[in-house]
Amino acid sequence: MKNYIKDFEDYLTLEKGLSKNTITSYISDLEIFQEFLEKTKLDILYIKEEDIQKYLIYLSKKEYKTTSVARILSSLRSFFLYLIEEKIVINNPMTEISKPKMGLRLPKTLSLEEVESILKVPQGDQLGLRDKAILETLYATGMRISELTDLNLNSVNLELSYVQCIGKGNKERIVPLGSIAHDAIEKYLEIVRPRLLKDYRITALFLNNRGKGLTRQGVWKIIKGYAEKSGIKKEVSPHTFRHSFATHLLENGADLRSVQEMLGHSDISTTQIYTHISKKQLYKVYNSAHPRA
Repeated sequence: MKNYIKDFEDYLTLEKGLSKNTITSYISDLEIFQEFLEKTKLDILYIKEEDIQKYLIYLSKKEYKTTSVARILSSLRSFFLYLIEEKIVINNPMTEISKPKMGLRLPKTLSLEEVESILKVPQGDQLGLRDKAILETLYATGMRISELTDLNLNSVNLELSYVQCIGKGNKERIVPLGSIAHDAIEKYLEIVRPRLLKDYRITALFLNNRGKGLTRQGVWKIIKGYAEKSGIKKEVSPHTFRHSFATHLLENGADLRSVQEMLGHSDISTTQIYTHISKKQLYKVYNSAHPRA
């Protein structure tokens, strides 16, 4: 099984050209499946549909969330299609396995006031200016945390006020920078980055104290810390900024196609989840303003 997983990983990298984060997710899911096979002494070459059903029961007992189970099954489908294509297995045990039913799961967002309360926390010291630039960039562009940490010096065009990022599937997109984010990045580049930089070969845009590019974990800790300092009780993550970016744009009249483009969604149905949040706002306005509501 381990060799097949490694070969599949190479296939996803070389043939499919998927991002590191996507590949890591696939491999992580398959390693969970491998643990199940080892415990039940099943051979990957002879897996049947009923074995997959047993695996679903196994995941249920482990209290995996419905969304996690759906993702794991999706990884297994891709894996078995690969095994069949490579003529390693003959029958696909995933053919009749359906996705678990999931209710509409609305993304958690921040109000404009909550966003502003977080953005005003970083102070004017060295790391404060860097963190201010990071937070403003996340909210101004709606980019994923991995896209932020992958930014380099050539990714930002301050003259034309846009950022160029590489999304899922190595798809490149351009997202405008607002004036506040523009100024925050400009100040960071002029004052802070030269002081943090220790090796001029490093081109990462946002650096840590050691002069290296910030990691996803590092950015997550920065956001969590400022959310706590601002007094916000709800869970705040980098993706919360992405959700808030999309929701606030739609609530203020942006069209769905433009938001889809800025978020880097390949399918507009993914972007449409944010229209449900905007509808909640419509009902709120209606109920508070209509005389017969």
